[in-house]
Amino acid sequence: QVQVVESGGGFVQPGGSLGLSCAASGIRSVIYAMGWFRQTPGKERELVATKTNSGQIYIGDSVQGRATIDREAGSNTVRLHMDSLNPDDTAVYYCKVVASEDYWGEGTLVTVSS
Repeated sequence: QVQVVESGGGFVQPGGSLGLSCAASGIRSVIYAMGWFRQTPGKERELVATKTNSGQIYIGDSVQGRATIDREAGSNTVRLHMDSLNPDDTAVYYCKVVASEDYWGEGTLVTVSS
């Protein structure tokens, strides 16, 4: 059974930082990439950051300069770190696994508020 589990969400004060982790299990095919997307009500899911097995990193425009992603090639875990959070970063953050098909976690809520 495939599982994609995120952890690390919660409340963050404006200007603070967050760290999210994701672990995938039960995927029998090669994992080509893992990464993070986020979504707020009424908006489409948007890219935060992804990293491929070849080391290619893609960072979303709205978090450029504030987000870093960490994943070793071939690993089934990925971590996201973001600095200088503001209320616009409030969203449900989803982990995505790209293998023979795409897998998504259930999401973890991050709320940026004072």
